[in-house]
Amino acid sequence: MRTVLVVLFDGVQSLDVTGPLEVFQGGELHAPGSYRIRTASLDGAAVRTSSGLTVVPDQALTASATPHTLLVPGGRGTRNSAPDVVAWLREHGPRAERLVSVCTGAILLAEAGLLDGRRATTHWAYCDKLARDHPSVEVDPDPIYVRDGHVATSAGVTAGIDLALALVEEDLGREVALGIARHLVVFLRRPGNQAQFSAQLAAQTARREPLREVQQWITEHPGDDLSVQTLAARARLSPRHFARAFQAETGMTPGRYVDRVRLEHARRLLEDTSDGVEEISRACGYGTSEAMRRAFVKALGTAPAEYRRRFRPASAPTL
Repeated sequence: MRTVLVVLFDGVQSLDVTGPLEVFQGGELHAPGSYRIRTASLDGAAVRTSSGLTVVPDQALTASATPHTLLVPGGRGTRNSAPDVVAWLREHGPRAERLVSVCTGAILLAEAGLLDGRRATTHWAYCDKLARDHPSVEVDPDPIYVRDGHVATSAGVTAGIDLALALVEEDLGREVALGIARHLVVFLRRPGNQAQFSAQLAAQTARREPLREVQQWITEHPGDDLSVQTLAARARLSPRHFARAFQAETGMTPGRYVDRVRLEHARRLLEDTSDGVEEISRACGYGTSEAMRRAFVKALGTAPAEYRRRFRPASAPTL
């Protein structure tokens, strides 16, 4: 049995706690005896989350044995000095078989010296701070989670669910993890090297209506001709003016935006349909399966067929 201990403190982000806990509890329901889940605050007292929810821990950190998996969530409370929590992590963190942070929980791990010399990530809004305050940490702002040896760090909030699913897959197998994802209505189980934002979230929404309409058109028609010339005509602008205005208002070039939309659409079709790779490549505007394979390898480090094998449920176990 693997003990999962979640560290609590005032100002913790409630979803950083409950998201991973629901995943591990799903593993316990599917395979009884797999996990023993505990929460602990420094002195065992109740904590108030950043959303105002009060959480009563199971025990005090000072009375907790070293767990298999030590999970440190994030939240506003990590931005205030918590020397006693950091001191406890500095002493007990190295003994855990698996050290995990969600969101800005990485800040506490870094303050305890547990990320020195390691690659890590955190919520996109705090990556610069983590890198600036802890130059010995190699901060990667893009992935939704990062594994470096026995240490795993994740991006903001819901990325903790993705990381927890990956850990359950490591412990109990792919089918259990995918069954939990379906039970939690997590439609897309994301690989760790996926960017923290989808194309629509990564890009800003254009201020001008013609450009907003073009953004929506791209999303709804990934298989169409999405060249700059065609998109510029839809916006009633010259290609040069369109490309300049699109990047200025969205923060990315039209080509980059199209690439992200097509990749996300292809991933959904691989996960949710039985369509062949060749058919999907045409539906997503790649033209050929080889072009789609190159796009997947570049962005995700894996080919479409392997991606489907890993992330499309073969069955849906009932929890």
